Amino acid sequence: MTTAINPAKVSRTGTPYTARIQHWSIARPWQTNAALLLIGTALFFLCRQLVSEYDHYTIGFSGVSGWSSILYLAAAFLILTQPVDRFTFPIILAVAIACRLAVLFAEPYLSSDIYRYVWDGIVQHAHISPYRYVPGNPLLEFLRAPNQDIFDNINRRDYAHTIYPPAAQALFYLITWISPTVTFMKAAMVLFEGVTMYALIKLLRYLGIRREQILLYAWCPLLIWEIAGSGHLDSAAMAFIALALLARYRKQPILTGLFLAIAILLKFYPVVLLPALYRRGDFKMPATVAAVIALAYAAYSSVGMLVFGFLGGYAKEEGITTGTRYFLLELAQRIPGLNSLTPTAYFLFCAPVFAAITWWSWQVASQHGSENQRPATNPGAPSSRRFLSLSRGPRQLAGGVVWWAFAQPREPHSSPGPFSLSADAAFLAPAFALTAALMFLFSPHYAWYIIWLVPFFTLMPNLPILTYLLGFFYLYTTALAVPGPKIFLANEILYAAVFAAFLIQLALNRWPVHRPLFVQHSTASEPL
Repeated sequence: MTTAINPAKVSRTGTPYTARIQHWSIARPWQTNAALLLIGTALFFLCRQLVSEYDHYTIGFSGVSGWSSILYLAAAFLILTQPVDRFTFPIILAVAIACRLAVLFAEPYLSSDIYRYVWDGIVQHAHISPYRYVPGNPLLEFLRAPNQDIFDNINRRDYAHTIYPPAAQALFYLITWISPTVTFMKAAMVLFEGVTMYALIKLLRYLGIRREQILLYAWCPLLIWEIAGSGHLDSAAMAFIALALLARYRKQPILTGLFLAIAILLKFYPVVLLPALYRRGDFKMPATVAAVIALAYAAYSSVGMLVFGFLGGYAKEEGITTGTRYFLLELAQRIPGLNSLTPTAYFLFCAPVFAAITWWSWQVASQHGSENQRPATNPGAPSSRRFLSLSRGPRQLAGGVVWWAFAQPREPHSSPGPFSLSADAAFLAPAFALTAALMFLFSPHYAWYIIWLVPFFTLMPNLPILTYLLGFFYLYTTALAVPGPKIFLANEILYAAVFAAFLIQLALNRWPVHRPLFVQHSTASEPL
């Protein structure tokens, strides 16, 4: 006996409505967009609340950072698991721009570094090397009157020469040539975020990941605070790091070397990426890096060793040379029998960690891939089901520090996930590992030092780094962000949370029970 289908219950395509019934958890693109609009609107008002907190206490910085982190988590979950359409990407960009505009025009409150940027540019326009004198030197007194508001807010102005490398000084010169104001300096740093997003979107498309995943960068509250809010130079460094990654993927060694060298000349720490971006047998990239750095320092060499500025003093002041800033070292010193552990011993511990990742980078460098053919990409293909998608196979973060063993099996007929890496993209994993190892081992005290993890996290989302970014962001806006026992407790909480997240990630990859419950098959967005 056959069952007749009521014609009224058949769609125009001939498909019975009963066959089209979906599980309650399966969203439609318009539902994703509506949810993102609500989250984005709330995030925007929290950005406005941040500016309000500069003048008077309402919910406090920890309240703003805590709620912003919750909203970011919700948005990240949606964009990684739910379907999108051609309207999703404009929504992401509109919210990102609105949030940055909400804090852009306010005076910096959480950091005063930007005043040194502007001052260094002003000094150069007076045809004086920014490395030659401290801002408080009487010889620069003629520059104070027209720029008193800048001078009054410079930190360490009476004893510290500028610490910023030559590319940073060239950038300060160009920006202050247009407008020697804090607001324009902040605007320039926000524009560099646009460069970073461009490079990341290109990489996402090459990796076969939908471009909407750029939300992980664009909506990150840590970036909004530290770049649009405080105008940190790290934004420019991130832009050139992202361009270097893109050039490395495209097998353009000279451009890779040029962009990496500029990133190093903006902020020193990108030098750790050199092993990961190297391709065995190709010396154009390292030669370009060396040549650009040498030329840049030669341009400012008239001041002699002063060209390195306050670097040595800063390292001592921040406990980099004395070891007082390293959480893991201090933690080890609290173990009975290790209380006399020296910074030298800690550095000897760190050395094999970086050596292991460098060796891994060297192995990846030998995987040349296709020399004459770009990796096939199909941005319009369906993306694989993924929840904090990661690589297929183990990814060592650092020997003995973290074992990056994330695995993401693909479903049949799905396109490659972001970490089913071909030889052309395999360098991204050790590059991420070097970046993360530097942060975990040397435990920075300032939030802007960790923001260069965000572009890597956008390409390679995972639970431990998400926990580190948001945990750092929140804890360092609380009463625990005070040097001494309180900041040690903050780091204990942070590192314990990251370790727990790492174990959860391993369990989810080993037993992926979450996929059929929460993660939906999604299609890439249509072009606008």
